[in-house]
Amino acid sequence: MPGLPKALAPSLAPMGRRTLFQQMARAAAATAVVGAAGPAQPAAATEVDPGSRLRRWVMVVDLRRCDGCAGLGVPPQCSQYCNWGRFVPEGQQWLEVYQRGLAPDAPSDAVGYLPAPCMQCQNAPCVNVCPVGATFHAPEGTVLIDQSRCIGCRLCMAACPYDRRFFNWGEPVQPAQVKETTYNVLTQTPAFRGTVMKCDFCTDRAAAGGLPYCVEACPREAYWFGDLETDVATNGKDVVKLSKLLEENEAFRYKEELGTRPRVYYINGHGEEAPRATAHESAFLKDRLEWPWREINEASA
Repeated sequence: MPGLPKALAPSLAPMGRRTLFQQMARAAAATAVVGAAGPAQPAAATEVDPGSRLRRWVMVVDLRRCDGCAGLGVPPQCSQYCNWGRFVPEGQQWLEVYQRGLAPDAPSDAVGYLPAPCMQCQNAPCVNVCPVGATFHAPEGTVLIDQSRCIGCRLCMAACPYDRRFFNWGEPVQPAQVKETTYNVLTQTPAFRGTVMKCDFCTDRAAAGGLPYCVEACPREAYWFGDLETDVATNGKDVVKLSKLLEENEAFRYKEELGTRPRVYYINGHGEEAPRATAHESAFLKDRLEWPWREINEASA
């Protein structure tokens, strides 16, 4: 496994290989405890106490602050922490950062980036075409996949206009401790061969009062995670009124014209509010993302 990036969020800054392996093992054990009661089923998820207040999760990405982490000389940290925190199978990018074209009036040296998680569409084509109900809407609006029901037909992948789903063609590589746990639909662990996976908005962390890994890890504080029901959003540092954030910054949704009604919003920009990169730090290092599961398994064997 390559050395860990030099510029990481504080929680992983001093981490070496041994510490990383220990943290992964502890996380796997915690996953086993959560999954011990058995997999959460879509049918049960729809049975909600009428007196309880449901969340309506959304994500906002401020593209004015996002520079793809090129200015830090590290791979996109939102993608990297998603890989590490969700035990994403080797090679998959549930949250992928793309370089994108800019408007003609943008500065000549500007580079645009577009982080793309699952858009969690309210009118989700993937949900509409799944023949077995494996892809479904959770009560709080997010789109989840029950891999124990998935038959691998991949109709959902064909229907997704954002290309945000991934198929396990072979046996997914994950830490051995994770592979041994009881399946949990909220964490998508363990992963199975012949099934589809994707970003799930870290709904288990949100339910516990936490934030998705991408929001927590972003060194530019470009991600906001919010609730339309309470009209509040946070980037882990500041708390704002969600509707005001969207309205005052003319937030848009990617491919909104398709009528999918995504729950991911963007504030237009090209990283102009991120510190400028020096010449030797300006490279976009997405090709250096890590999936350290094989080495973890070898170290624990």
